Amino acid sequence: MAIAALTAVAWWFGMDLRTVGDLGELPSALPVFALPQVPLTLETLQIILPYSLALAAVGLLESLLTAQIVDDMTDTPSNKSRECVGQGAGNIASAMIGGMGGCAMIGQSVINVSSGGRGRLSSFVAGAFLLFLILVLDDLVRIIPMAALVAVMIMVSIGTFSWRSITDLRRNPRASSVVMLATVVTVVATHDLAKGVLVGVLLSGVFFAGKVARLVAVEKREADEGRAVTYLVRGQIFFASTESFLAAFDFDARPQQVTIDLRDAHFWDISAIGALDKAVMKLRGRGAAVTVIGLNEASASMVDRFASHDKEGAPAPGLH
Repeated sequence: MAIAALTAVAWWFGMDLRTVGDLGELPSALPVFALPQVPLTLETLQIILPYSLALAAVGLLESLLTAQIVDDMTDTPSNKSRECVGQGAGNIASAMIGGMGGCAMIGQSVINVSSGGRGRLSSFVAGAFLLFLILVLDDLVRIIPMAALVAVMIMVSIGTFSWRSITDLRRNPRASSVVMLATVVTVVATHDLAKGVLVGVLLSGVFFAGKVARLVAVEKREADEGRAVTYLVRGQIFFASTESFLAAFDFDARPQQVTIDLRDAHFWDISAIGALDKAVMKLRGRGAAVTVIGLNEASASMVDRFASHDKEGAPAPGLH
């Protein structure tokens, strides 16, 4: 209604405004099937592959975000895999008739659901009506002022923006706020949703690794007047937590028997296995008989494959 009213006012008063028709010609007929007229060579593939991958990534990201938002609004689950397959098939079909690729749009989808749309028929009707406007009412579409479309998009942005997220910045964990701000700034600065999501994912991974690394705990228990020592290890051992893992061992003591109990720990990578090797070999080098117990199946598999402390040639007890 807003677009129709603003178009009528601009036409009635003869306002000199830029219109949709000024941007180019609208199609006057249905498209026909035709394969893209491009040379099928490796050089062509090298040119289009980076752009196609970037566009596919952005399209899938926005479609999945849209699906999640619509799921939350309607309290109904959706099959994300089917949505991705359908989007890919639709884009291939569009290319075969000379059309452009596309994806789900958050703004339009939110307006659709807010207006009462719940099924796929609402999306089909929107697309069919747009096709009707272009093919039948093209003369009217041409005189629509661009200012009217911009005004509608501004109102859509205001209506769909999560204003509460701004006030939540002070209540949310600092890491979450930093990730959100970095993602938004990257998207705005680069005009690339994929880069923004990539920055957000990388920052989230860094913050998560730092948080998990701080949860590693090693408890030392002594018996037989200090001649037997047991280290109870708890937490996730990986590249970010190996330093705190090694720091928990007392390599200056001279126990005769050392047991490293790993029943409450999990080893994730080569750095973790290397840290275990270092701890065992240092303790053995100071004359202790070291036993490693409690490894879960996944950790034991990694130790069997990559650890060297239990292999032939490892330092023997008594070496200083």
